[in-house]
Amino acid sequence: MSQDALRVTGELNAGYHEPERVRELLTHLTGRSIDESVTVFPPFYADFGKNIVLGRGVFINAGCTFQDQGGVTIGDDCLVGHNVVFATLNHDLDPAHRADLHPAPISVGRNVWIGSNATILPGVTIGDDAVVAAAAVVTKDVPAGAVVVGSPARVVRTVV
Repeated sequence: MSQDALRVTGELNAGYHEPERVRELLTHLTGRSIDESVTVFPPFYADFGKNIVLGRGVFINAGCTFQDQGGVTIGDDCLVGHNVVFATLNHDLDPAHRADLHPAPISVGRNVWIGSNATILPGVTIGDDAVVAAAAVVTKDVPAGAVVVGSPARVVRTVV
């Protein structure tokens, strides 16, 4: 699967493609139909592909990375800024087991805005209507309607 993901993302990132072709490549990458309302600006990176689920009306800006072996689900009407990283794998802290992988899914609700250069870590759920500030490192769940900033991300206000 990883080799297929590298091949498809390599083609996706090799030059300009019309939006319809981008969605075709993403359909092949994910194994799921990508709605015509989805917009992705390459380059786009994924290490597995088949565990990515994109809702309707999703916009993903250039340079985003999906380490999706644990699963990444993005709800309808989400906006994802430049260079956002979705990291679903962790390693063991015990040096004797450091190479062991611990996958955990990332779930992003509806109408979420994730700012540029944010990193979302394994097992995180981001609630509907939340905002993740640029460069935030999200290490724990984000409540619906919350605005989170910083590293580690913390709630600073609500929007709904």
